[in-house]
Amino acid sequence: MNTIAATDSAIPVDSGVNESSQAAERIAHLRRELDEHNYRYYVLDDPVISDAEYDRLLKELHELEGQHPDLITADSPTQRVGAAPAEGFETVEHRIPMLSLANAFEADEVREFDRRIRDQLDLEIIEYCVEPKLDGVAIALRYEQAELVLAATRGDGRRGENVTSNVRTIRSIPLRLRGENLPDTLEVRGEIFMTRSGFKQLNEGLADEGLKTFVNPRNAASGSLRQLDSAITAGRPLHFFCYGAATTDGLPDRHSDILESLKAMGLPVSPETATVRGVDGLLEQYQRILDQRDGLDYDIDGVVYKVDDLDQQLEMGTVSRAPRWALAHKFPAQEEVTRLLDIEVQVGRTGALTPVARLEPVFVGGVTVTNATLHNLDEIRRKDVRPGDYVVVRRAGDVIPEVVRSIPERRPDGTVEWIMPDQCPDCGSSVEQVEGEAVSRCTGGLVCPAQRRRALEHFASRQAMDIDGLGSKLIAQLVDQDLVHSPADLYRLDRDTLAGLERMAEKSADNLLESLENSKSVTLGQLLFALGIREVGQVTANQLARHFGTLDNLAEADLDALEAVPDVGPVMAAHVRAFFDEPHNREVIEQLLAAGIHYQPEEMPSSDKLPLTGNTYVLTGALESMTRSRAKAELEALGAKVTSSVSKNTTALIAGSDPGSKLAKAEGLGIEILDENALKALLESR
Repeated sequence: MNTIAATDSAIPVDSGVNESSQAAERIAHLRRELDEHNYRYYVLDDPVISDAEYDRLLKELHELEGQHPDLITADSPTQRVGAAPAEGFETVEHRIPMLSLANAFEADEVREFDRRIRDQLDLEIIEYCVEPKLDGVAIALRYEQAELVLAATRGDGRRGENVTSNVRTIRSIPLRLRGENLPDTLEVRGEIFMTRSGFKQLNEGLADEGLKTFVNPRNAASGSLRQLDSAITAGRPLHFFCYGAATTDGLPDRHSDILESLKAMGLPVSPETATVRGVDGLLEQYQRILDQRDGLDYDIDGVVYKVDDLDQQLEMGTVSRAPRWALAHKFPAQEEVTRLLDIEVQVGRTGALTPVARLEPVFVGGVTVTNATLHNLDEIRRKDVRPGDYVVVRRAGDVIPEVVRSIPERRPDGTVEWIMPDQCPDCGSSVEQVEGEAVSRCTGGLVCPAQRRRALEHFASRQAMDIDGLGSKLIAQLVDQDLVHSPADLYRLDRDTLAGLERMAEKSADNLLESLENSKSVTLGQLLFALGIREVGQVTANQLARHFGTLDNLAEADLDALEAVPDVGPVMAAHVRAFFDEPHNREVIEQLLAAGIHYQPEEMPSSDKLPLTGNTYVLTGALESMTRSRAKAELEALGAKVTSSVSKNTTALIAGSDPGSKLAKAEGLGIEILDENALKALLESR
């Protein structure tokens, strides 16, 4: 073979050199690199690689040591957990070591894990407990006579840091256990973490004070827990979930029952925990939690499978650093490291200039990412991002990928700070920086082709006028050939003009004209959203429609009347008023109405009288009689809330054809399922 490793730091191998010595050299290199990353991650709280990159290095070391077991040493990262405790805290010896877990990344690895257990226990099927793998700080809590007497971090698995005074400030951790007949001594294992909302609030507060912000909730939790001044910890939004007990005397003989007992004692347990049977149950629960991941208010990076029966756990035993009866099944990475090739500017429909990172392709969050948002110049400066940098890219679910930060330690020589252009890259108009705003804007208005294209794309979008067949490429042709200057011009297009465009034919032209005709009947909320009034989203557009009932009433409303609408503050009210004060906008609205755009002008009742107020619905699958966007608007007009994900708070799931995974989730939660006929009956309740 020509190389041993597949990482950037792989050492070239001379085919004439003894393979064992090549392996020894690579193993030594990997150990040094992993030890350095352990130190930066656990001690300095300043990682320079992503979790996925670290996992790949560790997996490579595991494989090499498996091929050359004579090279395994006691100080290898594969033989221990974490790194040495940080200075400043008393060192605590764990009475029972805090082991790590073996990792799986593919379903086949989970099937092999289940097969090994079934073979060793000589059973056809195994019952497991499945828990989300929290991305926080592992902690051991010791209770004596029901009172919390010690809290220690994992450290290196055998020795941790005594953080009792800090942990006592975390409200989700009871200082005294509840109940009767409690064990004389109980050691609980769990995870301290910070919610995403708490993390955002903390960073905003630190930024306001001119202090350094945290990179992610895990680093924020770790840094908050390890403050020498416990008063600082007390002010941080830390939370705790327990995932087991190191001592089981007086507790049930199944892991899932132990968690229920701990919960009864006042210790919080993740609500996503479940028991399943067999490998199919494991993989189904993995997918279920993965689907919930983005809707949770805390970070998880996988799930943990544990044999539920404690006697079976004992029979399976452990290896040097991990139990044989447990496995961590990691989710697809949401953060990766790649190279920032360049920073370009995109012009939005309101003229906002958004810097966009052009990246070396990287697979993250289940897709290959080549572009990511950088938000604005202030964010670029705060994150210290420059063309040529290695950067951390994050993608969570359907969220637009973003550059989280640069890695200055890997910055090439000669990089320079990026500067926002002073002229629009699309039309050459001057760029304006409005006082008090972070966003730079092109002053060209609809003269700017980019703004015109974006405004038309928004107008035709599914959530707005829902003009099927009018995509971004066709809009670009219409703008570039100077055929459309405003949304009203769309309704003046004829068959011959459309058929003459590139990649259009008479049939396509006919379909688009039919779609334009169908789009003329809308709700007032849809029309308001389609107009692209600055900062007016779908929810606000529907609120304005319900409050004023007609377009004329809204157009004549003063600032006080606008601010009386729920969630409309002074800034948004000023934007709405400015939109209707602009003669060009009034002219476009008159042209749209003259083209046949219409809605049902009716005064809506107050929100407490709307028939579906307080109900929450989720739409899935294709509807025959209307689009899902139209159904959403109709439901919201009746006071309902329409969300994108199923939860225990969902009133009903409305399922069309090919409903997908949301249907199974709703059925699992016992939520009512409505078909399209039931939806029609619901809408007729107006």
